[in-house]
Amino acid sequence: MILESLFGLSLVLNVSLDTTAPPADPAAWMQMSVRQRDAALLPLVSRATDCIVRRATADPRYKTDMPPEAFNDLLVDSITACARPVRAMMAVHDQMYGLGSGEAFLLGPYLDVLPAAVVRQVRIRTPER
Repeated sequence: MILESLFGLSLVLNVSLDTTAPPADPAAWMQMSVRQRDAALLPLVSRATDCIVRRATADPRYKTDMPPEAFNDLLVDSITACARPVRAMMAVHDQMYGLGSGEAFLLGPYLDVLPAAVVRQVRIRTPER
């Protein structure tokens, strides 16, 4: 369910957002190690995740004991609301690793850890009483 929703979202993001940012020098990215590229991408991943956490927890539907399917719907809606930082993350990933790699990253590794990352961030921000 969440994968199909995010796939559709990625298509909307590709069409709806202006991606006319000046291209980075591909040769400079290629000289960096994978570890250096990942370190350069990390602030954008954090920014997108922080936005999703803020949106999800501010949503009136959010409850700490939500069932997974309801939580996944909330995440999809939060990703949509955070289109700019998510798109920025994808665009830089494309610059570093090649066209289309940002979408593959979003729908693969990023999405795989997103629910756990959001739950962990919520627990850090709202300690149990």
